[in-house]
Amino acid sequence: MASSSSACLTSIMAIVIVAVLALSVGNSHAQLSTSYHSKSCPELLETVYAVVKSAIAKERRMGASLLRLHFHDCFVNGCDGSILLDDTSNFIGEKNAGPNRNSVRGFNVIDDIKSAVEKVCPKVVSCADILATAARDSVVILGGPTWEVKHGRRDARSASQGAANRSIPAPTSSLSTLISSFKAQGLSAKEMVALSGSHTIGQARCTTFRARIYNDSNIDTGFAKSRQGNCPKTSGSGDNNLAPLDLQTPTAFDNYYYKNLINRKGLLHSDQELFNGGSADSQVRKYTNYPEAFSADFAAAMIKMGDIKPLTGSKGEIRKYCRRMN
Repeated sequence: MASSSSACLTSIMAIVIVAVLALSVGNSHAQLSTSYHSKSCPELLETVYAVVKSAIAKERRMGASLLRLHFHDCFVNGCDGSILLDDTSNFIGEKNAGPNRNSVRGFNVIDDIKSAVEKVCPKVVSCADILATAARDSVVILGGPTWEVKHGRRDARSASQGAANRSIPAPTSSLSTLISSFKAQGLSAKEMVALSGSHTIGQARCTTFRARIYNDSNIDTGFAKSRQGNCPKTSGSGDNNLAPLDLQTPTAFDNYYYKNLINRKGLLHSDQELFNGGSADSQVRKYTNYPEAFSADFAAAMIKMGDIKPLTGSKGEIRKYCRRMN
C-alpha cells in the first residue's frame, strides 16, 4: 500500500510540474500584447514610424536592413535585442558572428529610434520591441502588408556569438537545412517559405552568392553572366560588391522574389533551393500567382517569429541605450 501511495503521489507531482511548466511557457507569450504600451507609451507607434520613414527616404535599402536585424535577433535565443549589443573588452556580442559581420546594418537607425522613444516615454520600451516595430514599418513603407506588432519584450543582458553562428541559416543552405533551421525556432516549412519572401527587398554581397553564379547549374545563364560582371570569380576580389536579391523590384515589397525563383534567377543558393524540384515548389508557384496569399502568410509568420522566446516580466531589462546593457 505504501508503495502504491508513493507511486500515486509521484504521478500527481509529475502532472503538477508539467502543468506549471506549460503555464509558464504560455504566460511568456501571453504577456506580449498589441496593447502592451497603449497607456505606458501611447506615442510609440507614430514615433517609431517617423524615424523609419525618414531613414528609408534617405536610403531605400535601409528597410531591408531593419527587417533583417529583427530576423537575426529572433533566431539567436529569441527576440531579445541581443544583436544590438556592442563588443567590449570583457563582452563578446553577436555583431561579429559569421552571418552578421560586415553584413547586418541599421544600428544607427535603431539608435535614433530609441533616442526618440526615450524622449516621449523614458525607460519604458525595450530595444527588442523597437526592432519588431521597425521591421513591420519597413515592410509597410516599402509597399508590403501590415500586421499588429505585439509588445512587452525585455532586453537581454547577454548575447551568444556561437548561437548566431549555429542558428542563422547560411546562404549556401539546402532546402532540408532551411526547413530544419526554421523548425528549431518553432516555425514550419510553410512559414520558412513565406518569411524567405523578405528577400524581395535588399541586397547581398558578392561573397554570399559567388559560388552560385559560377558553380550552380540551376541558374539562368544570362542572369549568371550579368551577376558575374560585378562579382569576380577570385575570392577576395570584390567580396563586398552588392547585387539586389530581387532583380526586378529590389526596393518594393512584392512577390517578384518568387517569380524570379521560377525563372531560375534566385541570387542566393538558398533562395533557389525553394524552387528546385522539392517540397517547396508548389508554395512558390502559389505565391507567384496569388500575391495576396503571400502577404497574408508573411504577416502571420512575422507575428509568430516575434513570439520566439521573449524575455518578459522581471527577466532581462529595458535598456536606455540599445548598444549596451544598463
